[in-house]
Amino acid sequence: MIEIKNLVKHYGDKKAVNDISFTVNDNEILGFLGPNGAGKTTTMNIITGYLSSTSGSVKINGHDILEEPALAKKAIGYLPEQPPLYLDMTVDEYLKFICDLKQVPAKERKEHINTIMDMVGISAVSGRLIGNLSKGYKQRVGLAQALVGDPPILILDEPTVGLDPNQIIGIRKLIKQLSKNHSIIVSSHILSEIQEIADRVVIINHGKVAAVDTIMDLSQRLSGTSKILMSFNGPAKDVSARLKMIPGIADVYIRNAGNPGEVEITLAPKAGNDVRANAFFMMAKSGWPILEFRSLIPSLEEVFLSITAG
Repeated sequence: MIEIKNLVKHYGDKKAVNDISFTVNDNEILGFLGPNGAGKTTTMNIITGYLSSTSGSVKINGHDILEEPALAKKAIGYLPEQPPLYLDMTVDEYLKFICDLKQVPAKERKEHINTIMDMVGISAVSGRLIGNLSKGYKQRVGLAQALVGDPPILILDEPTVGLDPNQIIGIRKLIKQLSKNHSIIVSSHILSEIQEIADRVVIINHGKVAAVDTIMDLSQRLSGTSKILMSFNGPAKDVSARLKMIPGIADVYIRNAGNPGEVEITLAPKAGNDVRANAFFMMAKSGWPILEFRSLIPSLEEVFLSITAG
Protein backbone atom coordinates (compact mmCIF):
# COMPACT_ATOMS: atom_id res chain seq x y z
CA MET A 1 0.00 0.00 0.00
CA ILE A 2 1.15 3.54 -0.78
CA GLU A 3 0.08 6.54 1.30
CA ILE A 4 0.86 10.02 0.00
CA LYS A 5 -0.04 12.93 2.26
CA ASN A 6 0.22 16.67 1.57
CA LEU A 7 3.14 16.26 -0.83
CA VAL A 8 4.82 19.52 -1.88
CA LYS A 9 7.88 20.05 -4.09
CA HIS A 10 9.48 23.40 -4.87
CA TYR A 11 12.00 24.09 -7.64
CA GLY A 12 13.13 27.55 -6.60
CA ASP A 13 10.04 29.75 -6.80
CA LYS A 14 8.09 27.18 -8.83
CA LYS A 15 5.79 24.80 -6.95
CA ALA A 16 5.81 21.67 -9.13
CA VAL A 17 3.75 19.58 -6.69
CA ASN A 18 1.19 21.38 -4.56
CA ASP A 19 -0.30 19.49 -1.58
CA ILE A 20 -0.99 16.16 -3.31
CA SER A 21 -2.64 13.38 -1.29
CA PHE A 22 -3.90 9.95 -2.39
CA THR A 23 -3.51 6.26 -1.59
CA VAL A 24 -2.91 3.12 -3.62
CA ASN A 25 -4.62 0.05 -2.16
CA ASP A 26 -3.33 -3.52 -2.12
CA ASN A 27 -3.73 -5.32 -5.47
CA GLU A 28 -5.03 -2.18 -7.16
CA ILE A 29 -4.10 -0.67 -10.51
CA LEU A 30 -4.12 3.11 -10.20
CA GLY A 31 -3.94 5.22 -13.36
CA PHE A 32 -1.88 8.35 -12.70
CA LEU A 33 -2.75 11.01 -15.27
CA GLY A 34 -2.11 14.63 -16.06
CA PRO A 35 -1.02 16.91 -18.91
CA ASN A 36 2.66 17.59 -19.56
CA GLY A 37 4.10 19.73 -16.78
CA ALA A 38 1.38 18.78 -14.30
CA GLY A 39 3.86 17.20 -11.85
CA LYS A 40 3.42 13.47 -12.61
CA THR A 41 7.09 12.64 -13.09
CA THR A 42 8.13 14.72 -10.07
CA THR A 43 5.56 12.92 -7.93
CA MET A 44 6.70 9.48 -9.11
CA ASN A 45 10.34 10.40 -8.49
CA ILE A 46 9.44 11.39 -4.92
CA ILE A 47 7.47 8.18 -4.37
CA THR A 48 10.42 6.08 -5.54
CA GLY A 49 12.97 8.08 -3.54
CA TYR A 50 14.80 9.61 -6.54
CA LEU A 51 13.81 13.06 -5.27
CA SER A 52 13.07 14.37 -1.80
CA SER A 53 9.92 16.38 -1.18
CA THR A 54 9.87 19.91 0.21
CA SER A 55 7.18 18.79 2.64
CA GLY A 56 4.63 16.04 3.08
CA SER A 57 5.16 12.29 3.37
CA VAL A 58 5.23 9.10 1.31
CA LYS A 59 4.82 5.73 3.03
CA ILE A 60 5.46 2.47 1.19
CA ASN A 61 3.93 -0.48 3.07
CA GLY A 62 4.20 1.60 6.25
CA HIS A 63 7.82 2.69 5.67
CA ASP A 64 8.50 6.40 5.18
CA ILE A 65 10.56 6.92 2.00
CA LEU A 66 12.80 9.50 3.77
CA GLU A 67 13.09 7.93 7.21
CA GLU A 68 13.41 4.28 6.12
CA PRO A 69 14.58 4.53 2.49
CA ALA A 70 16.11 1.05 2.24
CA LEU A 71 12.98 -0.74 3.45
CA ALA A 72 10.66 1.48 1.38
CA LYS A 73 12.66 1.16 -1.85
CA LYS A 74 12.98 -2.61 -1.45
CA ALA A 75 9.21 -2.82 -1.88
CA ILE A 76 9.20 -0.88 -5.18
CA GLY A 77 9.83 -1.94 -8.77
CA TYR A 78 10.16 1.14 -10.99
CA LEU A 79 10.03 1.48 -14.76
CA PRO A 80 10.79 5.11 -15.69
CA GLU A 81 9.79 6.54 -19.06
CA GLN A 82 13.37 6.02 -20.26
CA PRO A 83 14.33 2.50 -19.05
CA PRO A 84 17.64 2.45 -17.13
CA LEU A 85 19.50 0.07 -19.44
CA TYR A 86 23.19 -0.68 -20.00
CA LEU A 87 23.37 -1.05 -23.76
CA ASP A 88 26.72 -2.91 -23.78
CA MET A 89 25.35 -5.74 -21.61
CA THR A 90 23.35 -8.73 -22.81
CA VAL A 91 19.83 -9.08 -21.44
CA ASP A 92 20.88 -11.97 -19.20
CA GLU A 93 23.94 -10.09 -17.87
CA TYR A 94 21.85 -7.02 -17.14
CA LEU A 95 19.20 -8.92 -15.19
CA LYS A 96 21.91 -10.70 -13.18
CA PHE A 97 23.36 -7.26 -12.38
CA ILE A 98 19.94 -6.07 -11.21
CA CYS A 99 19.68 -9.19 -9.04
CA ASP A 100 22.98 -8.16 -7.44
CA LEU A 101 21.63 -4.67 -6.73
CA LYS A 102 18.39 -6.03 -5.26
CA GLN A 103 20.20 -8.75 -3.31
CA VAL A 104 18.28 -11.68 -4.76
CA PRO A 105 19.75 -14.87 -3.19
CA ALA A 106 22.31 -16.44 -5.55
CA LYS A 107 20.67 -19.88 -5.55
CA GLU A 108 17.35 -18.39 -6.69
CA ARG A 109 18.63 -16.09 -9.43
CA LYS A 110 18.64 -18.37 -12.45
CA GLU A 111 15.06 -19.56 -11.96
CA HIS A 112 13.91 -16.05 -10.97
CA ILE A 113 15.40 -14.45 -14.12
CA ASN A 114 14.02 -17.19 -16.39
CA THR A 115 10.53 -16.74 -14.92
CA ILE A 116 10.64 -12.97 -15.47
CA MET A 117 11.98 -13.27 -19.02
CA ASP A 118 9.21 -15.72 -19.91
CA MET A 119 6.65 -13.43 -18.31
CA VAL A 120 7.61 -10.35 -20.38
CA GLY A 121 8.53 -12.28 -23.54
CA ILE A 122 12.27 -11.70 -23.82
CA SER A 123 13.63 -15.24 -23.37
CA ALA A 124 14.46 -15.44 -27.09
CA VAL A 125 16.80 -12.43 -26.86
CA SER A 126 18.44 -13.24 -23.51
CA GLY A 127 21.91 -13.55 -25.07
CA ARG A 128 21.74 -10.43 -27.25
CA LEU A 129 23.25 -7.04 -26.49
CA ILE A 130 20.61 -4.64 -25.23
CA GLY A 131 21.95 -1.94 -27.56
CA ASN A 132 21.04 -4.10 -30.57
CA LEU A 133 17.43 -4.65 -29.50
CA SER A 134 14.39 -2.87 -30.91
CA LYS A 135 12.71 -0.15 -28.87
CA GLY A 136 9.91 -2.53 -27.98
CA TYR A 137 12.28 -5.16 -26.62
CA LYS A 138 14.22 -2.52 -24.68
CA GLN A 139 10.95 -1.50 -23.06
CA ARG A 140 10.32 -5.13 -22.09
CA VAL A 141 13.80 -5.42 -20.58
CA GLY A 142 13.02 -2.29 -18.56
CA LEU A 143 9.84 -3.91 -17.29
CA ALA A 144 11.78 -7.08 -16.46
CA GLN A 145 14.22 -5.17 -14.23
CA ALA A 146 11.26 -3.65 -12.35
CA LEU A 147 10.03 -7.18 -11.58
CA VAL A 148 13.37 -8.43 -10.23
CA GLY A 149 13.07 -9.19 -6.52
CA ASP A 150 9.28 -9.58 -6.82
CA PRO A 151 8.47 -6.20 -5.21
CA PRO A 152 4.88 -5.81 -3.93
CA ILE A 153 4.57 -2.36 -5.55
CA LEU A 154 5.18 -1.50 -9.21
CA ILE A 155 5.40 2.03 -10.60
CA LEU A 156 5.26 2.06 -14.39
CA ASP A 157 5.78 5.27 -16.37
CA GLU A 158 4.61 4.86 -19.99
CA PRO A 159 5.06 1.04 -19.99
CA THR A 160 3.76 0.55 -23.56
CA VAL A 161 5.87 3.21 -25.32
CA GLY A 162 7.35 1.81 -28.53
CA LEU A 163 5.32 -1.41 -28.52
CA ASP A 164 3.25 -2.62 -31.46
CA PRO A 165 -0.50 -3.35 -30.96
CA ASN A 166 0.02 -7.06 -30.22
CA GLN A 167 2.74 -6.25 -27.69
CA ILE A 168 0.54 -3.60 -26.05
CA ILE A 169 -2.23 -6.17 -25.56
CA GLY A 170 0.33 -8.56 -24.07
CA ILE A 171 1.66 -5.96 -21.61
CA ARG A 172 -1.91 -4.97 -20.70
CA LYS A 173 -2.71 -8.60 -19.85
CA LEU A 174 0.54 -8.89 -17.90
CA ILE A 175 -0.24 -5.79 -15.82
CA LYS A 176 -3.70 -7.15 -15.02
CA GLN A 177 -2.13 -10.47 -14.05
CA LEU A 178 0.48 -8.77 -11.87
CA SER A 179 -2.21 -6.83 -10.01
CA LYS A 180 -3.27 -10.08 -8.31
CA ASN A 181 -0.12 -9.85 -6.18
CA HIS A 182 1.04 -6.25 -6.62
CA SER A 183 -0.16 -2.69 -6.14
CA ILE A 184 0.51 -0.86 -9.40
CA ILE A 185 0.71 2.81 -10.42
CA VAL A 186 0.58 3.26 -14.20
CA SER A 187 1.19 6.62 -15.85
CA SER A 188 0.46 6.90 -19.56
CA HIS A 189 -0.64 9.36 -22.22
CA ILE A 190 -2.49 6.51 -23.96
CA LEU A 191 -5.76 7.00 -22.11
CA SER A 192 -7.47 4.06 -23.80
CA GLU A 193 -4.90 1.77 -22.16
CA ILE A 194 -5.57 3.25 -18.72
CA GLN A 195 -9.32 2.87 -19.31
CA GLU A 196 -8.79 -0.84 -20.04
CA ILE A 197 -6.74 -1.70 -16.96
CA ALA A 198 -7.16 0.84 -14.14
CA ASP A 199 -9.36 0.26 -11.09
CA ARG A 200 -9.17 3.97 -10.20
CA VAL A 201 -7.50 7.06 -11.61
CA VAL A 202 -5.82 10.10 -10.10
CA ILE A 203 -5.80 13.13 -12.39
CA ILE A 204 -3.47 15.96 -11.46
CA ASN A 205 -3.32 19.41 -13.03
CA HIS A 206 -1.02 22.34 -12.22
CA GLY A 207 0.57 20.30 -9.43
CA LYS A 208 -2.72 19.59 -7.64
CA VAL A 209 -5.06 16.60 -7.50
CA ALA A 210 -8.00 17.44 -9.76
CA ALA A 211 -9.88 14.14 -9.43
CA VAL A 212 -9.65 10.74 -7.72
CA ASP A 213 -12.25 8.08 -8.49
CA THR A 214 -13.16 5.11 -10.63
CA ILE A 215 -13.47 5.83 -14.35
CA MET A 216 -17.18 4.94 -14.28
CA ASP A 217 -17.94 7.33 -11.43
CA LEU A 218 -15.97 10.15 -13.04
CA SER A 219 -17.80 9.56 -16.33
CA GLN A 220 -21.21 9.59 -14.68
CA ARG A 221 -20.32 12.69 -12.69
CA LEU A 222 -19.27 14.45 -15.89
CA SER A 223 -22.39 13.51 -17.82
CA GLY A 224 -24.86 13.91 -14.94
CA THR A 225 -27.28 11.53 -16.63
CA SER A 226 -25.93 9.41 -19.47
CA LYS A 227 -27.14 10.38 -22.92
CA ILE A 228 -28.61 7.71 -25.20
CA LEU A 229 -27.66 7.00 -28.78
CA MET A 230 -30.47 5.70 -31.01
CA SER A 231 -30.19 4.67 -34.66
CA PHE A 232 -33.41 3.87 -36.55
CA ASN A 233 -35.29 3.81 -39.85
CA GLY A 234 -37.93 6.51 -39.95
CA PRO A 235 -38.71 10.20 -40.48
CA ALA A 236 -36.22 12.16 -38.39
CA LYS A 237 -38.41 15.19 -37.63
CA ASP A 238 -41.48 13.14 -36.70
CA VAL A 239 -39.46 10.81 -34.48
CA SER A 240 -37.77 13.77 -32.79
CA ALA A 241 -41.07 15.48 -32.12
CA ARG A 242 -42.62 12.33 -30.62
CA LEU A 243 -39.58 11.64 -28.44
CA LYS A 244 -39.63 15.18 -27.03
CA MET A 245 -43.15 14.49 -25.75
CA ILE A 246 -41.89 11.66 -23.52
CA PRO A 247 -41.70 12.80 -19.87
CA GLY A 248 -38.09 12.96 -18.68
CA ILE A 249 -36.47 13.76 -22.04
CA ALA A 250 -34.84 17.19 -21.99
CA ASP A 251 -33.74 17.35 -25.63
CA VAL A 252 -33.20 15.37 -28.81
CA TYR A 253 -30.29 15.93 -31.23
CA ILE A 254 -30.55 14.66 -34.82
CA ARG A 255 -27.63 13.64 -37.01
CA ASN A 256 -27.70 11.58 -40.18
CA ALA A 257 -26.06 8.16 -40.09
CA GLY A 258 -23.86 6.78 -42.83
CA ASN A 259 -26.34 4.31 -44.33
CA PRO A 260 -29.16 5.58 -46.62
CA GLY A 261 -32.47 5.91 -44.79
CA GLU A 262 -30.82 5.41 -41.41
CA VAL A 263 -31.03 8.24 -38.88
CA GLU A 264 -28.99 8.65 -35.69
CA ILE A 265 -30.16 10.76 -32.76
CA THR A 266 -28.99 11.48 -29.24
CA LEU A 267 -31.47 11.63 -26.37
CA ALA A 268 -30.61 13.85 -23.41
CA PRO A 269 -32.69 12.75 -20.38
CA LYS A 270 -33.39 15.06 -17.47
CA ALA A 271 -31.33 14.31 -14.37
CA GLY A 272 -32.46 11.13 -12.61
CA ASN A 273 -34.75 9.93 -15.41
CA ASP A 274 -34.47 6.56 -17.17
CA VAL A 275 -36.34 7.03 -20.44
CA ARG A 276 -35.17 3.94 -22.30
CA ALA A 277 -38.31 1.82 -21.88
CA ASN A 278 -40.70 4.63 -22.84
CA ALA A 279 -38.60 5.53 -25.88
CA PHE A 280 -38.48 1.89 -26.97
CA PHE A 281 -42.26 1.35 -26.70
CA MET A 282 -43.00 4.63 -28.50
CA MET A 283 -40.78 3.59 -31.42
CA ALA A 284 -42.30 0.10 -31.53
CA LYS A 285 -45.87 1.42 -31.43
CA SER A 286 -45.11 3.85 -34.29
CA GLY A 287 -43.52 1.13 -36.42
CA TRP A 288 -40.08 2.74 -36.55
CA PRO A 289 -37.47 -0.05 -36.20
CA ILE A 290 -34.57 0.63 -33.83
CA LEU A 291 -31.21 -0.44 -35.26
CA GLU A 292 -29.02 0.61 -32.31
CA PHE A 293 -29.85 1.72 -28.78
CA ARG A 294 -27.15 2.33 -26.16
CA SER A 295 -26.03 4.64 -23.38
CA LEU A 296 -23.33 7.18 -24.17
CA ILE A 297 -20.97 7.32 -21.20
CA PRO A 298 -18.08 9.80 -21.56
CA SER A 299 -14.75 8.10 -22.23
CA LEU A 300 -11.70 8.60 -20.02
CA GLU A 301 -10.31 10.91 -22.72
CA GLU A 302 -13.42 13.13 -22.50
CA VAL A 303 -13.24 13.11 -18.69
CA PHE A 304 -9.53 13.99 -18.80
CA LEU A 305 -10.04 16.87 -21.23
CA SER A 306 -12.97 18.21 -19.24
CA ILE A 307 -11.03 18.21 -15.96
CA THR A 308 -7.67 19.46 -17.23
CA ALA A 309 -9.08 22.04 -19.65
CA GLY A 310 -11.68 23.32 -17.19
